Amino acid sequence: MTRAPQFPPDFLWGVATGAHQTEGGNVASDWWYRDHLPDSPSAERCGDAVDSYHRWPEDLDLAAGAGFTDYRFGIEWSRIEPADGHLSTAAVAHYRRIVEGAWSRGLRPLVTLHHFTLPLWFAAGGGWLRPDATERFLRYVDALAPVLEGVGFVETINEPNIVAMFPKLAAGVAGGLPVPDDAIAEAMIAVHRATVDRLRANHPGLRVGWGISVQDYQAEPGAEAALEAYAEPRDQAFLRASADDDFVGVQTYTGGRLRADGTVVEVPDAERTQTGWEYTPAALGGAVRRVARVVPGVPIIVTENGLATDDDARRIAYTTGALESLRAAMDDGADVRGYFHWSLLDNWEWGHWGPTFGLVAVERTTFERKPKPSLAWLGSLAPSVPSGRGGA
Repeated sequence: MTRAPQFPPDFLWGVATGAHQTEGGNVASDWWYRDHLPDSPSAERCGDAVDSYHRWPEDLDLAAGAGFTDYRFGIEWSRIEPADGHLSTAAVAHYRRIVEGAWSRGLRPLVTLHHFTLPLWFAAGGGWLRPDATERFLRYVDALAPVLEGVGFVETINEPNIVAMFPKLAAGVAGGLPVPDDAIAEAMIAVHRATVDRLRANHPGLRVGWGISVQDYQAEPGAEAALEAYAEPRDQAFLRASADDDFVGVQTYTGGRLRADGTVVEVPDAERTQTGWEYTPAALGGAVRRVARVVPGVPIIVTENGLATDDDARRIAYTTGALESLRAAMDDGADVRGYFHWSLLDNWEWGHWGPTFGLVAVERTTFERKPKPSLAWLGSLAPSVPSGRGGA
């Protein structure tokens, strides 16, 4: 079986999941509403997803049994606050059980507070552009105090740059990304900064950051200025907002080259993933190097990296190349503290069931988990056993 580079002791070595994509039955969210519109933009509904709301102990068993030491999972705001001002103590207790379940299995939890979905009541009132968006989000954050007690790492918002692109985004990252909406970007940065301050005040010792989608575009000769102009609004502005954070999450899947006119070079015969993205394992190292240049001194955690494929041997090959590029970036000075693979499970990928990123397949009607060879392979590379609850 293919091996991969070694990483430092106590390096975070985990798998990632998204709440809405795995839990199922998230009926109070805006994405559930979108799925059930007569002219829904979703080709396939999320529905019961893979029933992780009930089967989370089995998912934790799979991660821990494979040798992983860390587990990134999300909390659904629409479960905590399904109606404006109604806070569910039962939902808070549910997520606390997941935290304690992770610890009992030797897994350090990294908790994500927002992963694309919103409570329908919040979205219907204007979403992130509501004048009270920060106040409302902080009310939700305060309600999570019992969940977060003793947790080491929190990611406030998953890929805020992609969220700010939603009004313009149609077909993923192939061919380049649109420029984020300025108003949404500004609002999300404000929410993030306020959340970091609130969590630090209420949970001393908690390390707080957010996860940015950073794809590895390189400049063709003479295109250096074009690359800077391309990257600044799409990810670097969000990275710069992390300058005072405890870490910044990097979420990388692909890369490419940019011409001097700002367009992406298309490679017709390039190997592509199920999502249409170029197969570029070394993109992870390139993205991490750029992040280290943009926000020097901020520790980096790779909070997502993986491959959409039905060929698990290609997944192992891709991940090996990604880890080699990550290790090389670290050897050159990038301060990387951990790696989380996307994803533990094959799950609903924002309108489609087709792309399979998981280390574990899931039978859609019985929800039976079927580990792929890549699960045991990647778990076996864990560099250490967790030391205490908080981690490195």
